[in-house]
Amino acid sequence: MTKQVRQTRNQIKLIALAGAAAVALAGLGASQFAASATETASQEEAAPVGPTVTVAHPTVKDIVEWDEYSGRFEAIDNVEIRARVSGYLTEIAFTPGAIVRAGDLLFRVDPRPHEAALAAAKADLAGADASLRNARAEHRRGKLLLAKEAISKEAVENRLRAMRVAEAEWAAAKANVEQAELNLEFTEVRAPITGRISDDFVSEGNLIVGGAQGGTVLSTLVSMDPIYFEFTASEADYLKYLRLDREGARVSGRDKQHPVRVKLMDEDSFAHEGKLSFVDNQIDRSTGTMRGRATLANPDGVLAPGMFGRLQLLGSGEYKAVLIPDTAIQTDQSEKFVWVATNDGVAARQPIELGPIVDGLRVVRAGLDADASVIVSGAQFVQANAPINAQEADDARLAQLNLR
Repeated sequence: MTKQVRQTRNQIKLIALAGAAAVALAGLGASQFAASATETASQEEAAPVGPTVTVAHPTVKDIVEWDEYSGRFEAIDNVEIRARVSGYLTEIAFTPGAIVRAGDLLFRVDPRPHEAALAAAKADLAGADASLRNARAEHRRGKLLLAKEAISKEAVENRLRAMRVAEAEWAAAKANVEQAELNLEFTEVRAPITGRISDDFVSEGNLIVGGAQGGTVLSTLVSMDPIYFEFTASEADYLKYLRLDREGARVSGRDKQHPVRVKLMDEDSFAHEGKLSFVDNQIDRSTGTMRGRATLANPDGVLAPGMFGRLQLLGSGEYKAVLIPDTAIQTDQSEKFVWVATNDGVAARQPIELGPIVDGLRVVRAGLDADASVIVSGAQFVQANAPINAQEADDARLAQLNLR
């Protein structure tokens, strides 16, 4: 074998070895690539899918419900100021719209005619008194003369009748004096109660008519403290309170003065506290409502008769309630529901029955367990039975939702 042939064979061997090495290296690279691809796919399958949402558990605590009603404030005492005697109005002694005290002078009627009438009545009384004394003296003398048989029995009886007439005339004269004194007193029109007075309806110098029938209205006066709040409740609410009373969960408002809270139209909270003081005895046939009334203190006079307000009345006994933020509640036509995160990592639609708002949270009467994971943020991105990435709300978020 020549040298050239041996070199050719060696080159062929080297080429074969190089090819084998290349094939081996290529196989190793393919294996590593396949392993890497498998690991990546596994990681993608393990990674969460779907939108990220925030979930929180409902709050469970003992509460009482408050029912809300609209109504208006009314004065406990509302008085029309009228004169009791006729005459010319000579004085107006108050500032229109001011607070007056019981017994304060409001108006004065010209007293001079009534002073003269009183003087005449006293003069008549003096004459009747003299006549009565004389009649009594005559009767005593008649009885003495009758004992001596110096006068007839008939004459004594006549003197007795004259004395009785004199006594009656004296009593009438005395009553006339008392009436004249009252009329003179009534020329000063004084406040019967403490409260806020309106303006004067009649100017000085006008002739006013007095008396119990058709007397001239001079002004009006309303009490301010305490004050009533009048409202009406539906027949359904009335029946609810009746059932609660029968069940022993809430005492009837006729037997207990339940607490109430009132807010005015420009207030955000029910800051005015009072007590339920009256429930009417029948349902109004025209409106189907029951009239109720609460009494509130009004020391600063902020609450005025006729003012509109909203009242909260204790509407239930204490019970354990499930509460969620109002923002988590969804609406589908007439149905209310919430999205909850299931243990399988998907979103589920949960229909619920709602109650009132208590301490900023909505009461859920039925449909939601206390351990449910309610979606409180990101619900707009979820679909029924679709995967979600649920994350528990942190302390700041829970505080913002009023759940802590």
